Amino acid sequence: MINKKLLSIVYAISMILITSCSQEENSIQPVQSVEKVQQVEKNTLQSNQDKLLGQFDKATQILFKNRAIAATLFGVSDDTAGYHFQSAMEDYSPQNEAIFRKDLIEVSTALHSLSTDPKEAEENRKVVADIIDYYAGVKNMSVGFIDAWMGHSAFVVNQINGPLIDIPNNLINSHTIVDKSDAEDYLQRLSKFSLTIDSINRKVIEDASQGWLPPKVIVEKSISYLQGFVQVEVEQASLVTSFAAKLDKLTDLPNDDKSKMITEAKKLISVGVYSGYKKIIQTLQSLLAKASKESGIWAQPEGAKFYRYSVGKLGDTKLTPDEIHQIGLAEVARITSEMDNILIAESYKDGTVGERMIALNDEARFLYPNTDQGRAELLAFLNQTIDQISQVMPTQFKSVPPYPVKVKRIPVATQDSSAGGYYTPPSINGNVPGIYWINLRNTRTNPKFDLKTLTFHEAVPGHHWQIALNLAQEQLPLLRRIAPYNAYVEGWALYSEQVAYEMGLYKNDPFGNLGRLKAELFRAVRLVVDTGMHAKKWSREQAIDYMASTTGTEISDVTSEIERYMVWPGQALGYKLGMLKILSLREYAKKTLGVAFDIKKFHDVVLLSGAVPMKVLDENVKTWVKTYL
Repeated sequence: MINKKLLSIVYAISMILITSCSQEENSIQPVQSVEKVQQVEKNTLQSNQDKLLGQFDKATQILFKNRAIAATLFGVSDDTAGYHFQSAMEDYSPQNEAIFRKDLIEVSTALHSLSTDPKEAEENRKVVADIIDYYAGVKNMSVGFIDAWMGHSAFVVNQINGPLIDIPNNLINSHTIVDKSDAEDYLQRLSKFSLTIDSINRKVIEDASQGWLPPKVIVEKSISYLQGFVQVEVEQASLVTSFAAKLDKLTDLPNDDKSKMITEAKKLISVGVYSGYKKIIQTLQSLLAKASKESGIWAQPEGAKFYRYSVGKLGDTKLTPDEIHQIGLAEVARITSEMDNILIAESYKDGTVGERMIALNDEARFLYPNTDQGRAELLAFLNQTIDQISQVMPTQFKSVPPYPVKVKRIPVATQDSSAGGYYTPPSINGNVPGIYWINLRNTRTNPKFDLKTLTFHEAVPGHHWQIALNLAQEQLPLLRRIAPYNAYVEGWALYSEQVAYEMGLYKNDPFGNLGRLKAELFRAVRLVVDTGMHAKKWSREQAIDYMASTTGTEISDVTSEIERYMVWPGQALGYKLGMLKILSLREYAKKTLGVAFDIKKFHDVVLLSGAVPMKVLDENVKTWVKTYL
């Protein structure tokens, strides 16, 4: 298709032809002029493409300049990050966060102004610009911090995530040490950790000066976590023991050097890290009286604005909180009815579905012993489940991720405030596998009928399959390979639970299927309690009572879940909303294509463009369907 500019030039050329005295002489001019215009346009497109790639690189370097630990987590190269990040730490001070966000906005503005062709380049431009907007956060709100996965998070210190929790975990699990230089980088990071902690303390104080402070119960839980962190003897601190274990594998490093390094690590943690954590404890204690007893983000200054942003970004929807609340109630009713049918068929007829699920959780046949042996058996079952589904994946999936997945126990130090399970991605360089973390604080909270579904969600075909495949798409810009689209990522993982059911993984296992429905019910309840607390002004206790009575989940798990939603407004919406969108697109493709529909090709279309906004996923699926029509 010729654009308007080109048409006007062709028209001008035609006028020259009409008035020219020598048609033979001028007959070649239109060809020359059109070719010249086409070359100019080609040069312009190439120039824009070069600018586009330059902005991608710039955005990547801005992100990793400010989030060095994330660069380690993802296993990028120094060239990609733009500097040697393995010895660097992060600055969360109000001043640096403001500069970080300003730099992101500049790149976003540049990307929005570029025109690109062909379609692949345009999709890259749109998606990367959207990712940068996500990190840049809520306009004109300086509170909270930019998390390398969660985007604009509400509270830089809380009980479940944030740099005081994430940095130690990533240093332990992601900072690989294969030679002396890596070990020296680790010590450099420990030496700079106190500066990072000080910057976090200043951010807490600055946010509090604006009236922005976590709910009182969250401040109390945060203090409890930090106190537990510093109460561990330095010699037993995971930052020391993991470092010593890594050094022990360096056969070419003299033992004297190893001992000196371990001694230095202990000193840096005792003098710098522990003292810094204690200072933040004091800050939180001094602010405790100012913290609100209300549970929802609405109680914060401009909290309603923050929640609208969070619903749009993390829920990836234009639905209102009221509309989402009603969808949640409807889904709760539907799923509860299906669970009721299974329970009745298995002779569990008395009480509500929630009450009957609680009763099931008391039956010894569904529980692993809460002992080291019981935990070992549970971990073995998870690995067997991954092996089992891996064997049948080819029935519905074509592309296979090149990265392995491992099952690990959530560290004892953080298990009390952690979810039942979660996933951390592999490093791009392959040095660190994908890890499916399982919480084993009490095996009662992981009954056997829940474990299949949790594994399908966190590992295969859920988070690991999707995220590892995403990382493997080398043709995509790096920011797309690590894209953090919550509704897509969590929606896919919840969709994966249903796919596992459709592949026959629950055949002759009614209680396992009951666990699957319970997990889906859990996500439907999230729509209700998240909007309930943050938009309808529910209390923490009201949300806990509703979730516990509706799902029949252990009260300790429900409590930590509700407190998680309190500090991550909107995040809990992505699971069910994302799943519903993927299912609707699959149904559209099936109805439109009929017998030509291929589930393997559909899954490739969904997965191989990486995590994207739901609008882009909608376009991709419908474009794929058109290729058959």
